[in-house]
Amino acid sequence: MDSVILGIGNILLTDDGAGVHAAQALGQRLRSTDGIHVIDAGTLSFTLLPYLEDAENLIVLDAAQFDAEPGTVRCFESETMDAFLADGSRRRSVHELGLGDLLAMARLQDALPVHRALICIQAAQVGWGLEPTPPVRAGVELAADEALRLLDRWLS
Repeated sequence: MDSVILGIGNILLTDDGAGVHAAQALGQRLRSTDGIHVIDAGTLSFTLLPYLEDAENLIVLDAAQFDAEPGTVRCFESETMDAFLADGSRRRSVHELGLGDLLAMARLQDALPVHRALICIQAAQVGWGLEPTPPVRAGVELAADEALRLLDRWLS
């Protein structure tokens, strides 16, 4: 049973890179990476589809806009994730379109992971810079904690 963690974002744009930073933090905390693939997905690509084809579990980490305090973490699991991504009335993340398309392709190939979750971190700002703002940096650690809780539940 493979688990895939995709860290989404552009690390050159401060808080936009929160998902990638969270994936890196998670990768450092995992005791064993057997069957768990942590991927810096950048700003997404359909070349990621092969990773989903063999995955039972998928966790996506990303910065998003959901009108909360910067650094707030929200987890959308299974159908809630699907609904969050399908709500086209307002884009919460610049990466949603690509993620939704990637999951639609997996669904068409009957390769959608059984367990899936989107863990979002409320961004404070997006501008040139290599590090997230302090509240988002704290959110990165909280997002890694949430991902570990999901993996523990799904893999037990």
